[in-house]
Amino acid sequence: MKIFRTRAEVYNYLETLKLKGISVGYVPTMGALHQGHLSLIDAARKKADIVVCSIFVNPTQFNDKKDLENYPRPIEADIEKLKEANCDVLFLPEVDEMYNSSDEWHIELDHLDNILEGEIRPGHYQGVTQIVKKLFDIIRPDYAFFGQKDFQQFVVISYMVNKLNIKVQLIRCPIIREVDGLAMSSRNVYLSAEDRQNALSLIKALTKAKEDFNTLSISDVRKNAMDYLSKARGIKVEYFELFNARTFEPASSKENENIIALVAARVGSIRIIDNMIL
Repeated sequence: MKIFRTRAEVYNYLETLKLKGISVGYVPTMGALHQGHLSLIDAARKKADIVVCSIFVNPTQFNDKKDLENYPRPIEADIEKLKEANCDVLFLPEVDEMYNSSDEWHIELDHLDNILEGEIRPGHYQGVTQIVKKLFDIIRPDYAFFGQKDFQQFVVISYMVNKLNIKVQLIRCPIIREVDGLAMSSRNVYLSAEDRQNALSLIKALTKAKEDFNTLSISDVRKNAMDYLSKARGIKVEYFELFNARTFEPASSKENENIIALVAARVGSIRIIDNMIL
């Protein structure tokens, strides 16, 4: 696996390969890799000739400086995992390689950065789109792979790609879960044993919503899920919503074929998001 730390080096290397007709699959990450990330590497391997992964903890998408400081950075372990997964290229820049003091960015995201995650984390998606645009400009991938767990992020990036006419095919990959159903996340390592058990209420609420969806109205599905979570131990719910997965607006009819349930909650001090297509 080749490791590059500057934009110029990785750009020049990949451009040389592209002149030979080699296709590039790209997996952007913030590190602290788990099986969910590695499933994206595997998907990229099956789709493209070479696989590029980046590890960059992006400061502009964090609302909480303490969260940024505490974000796990096990870089040596991450490198070993990527080697074992047969990743071809790792782009591993420092902050000053990706940003300078004159950087400015704002993209109109319609309603997408004002609801759910966008409402709770103001400015988050401006930071996400800023760094993803920079990375797309450097890597210039044919395909880019993202996990379904950050579903709203995928919707936002898809909107940006269409709006700016970026030549890349985005591919959404399924959520990878622990054996007990908890969605894999880099932050799960910070859950205490008790919080880890309490966190299972989220997947239970989503599963219940999927079951209820067959017989109940949208409002009743949501009400039942919120009632369940409000009584769940150690859970502080931020939202549980049913959305049209295509328009990313609140679902108004069960006749739509693309309805997704999305949940966010704090479990102890750790914030967890999850979703399930109904």
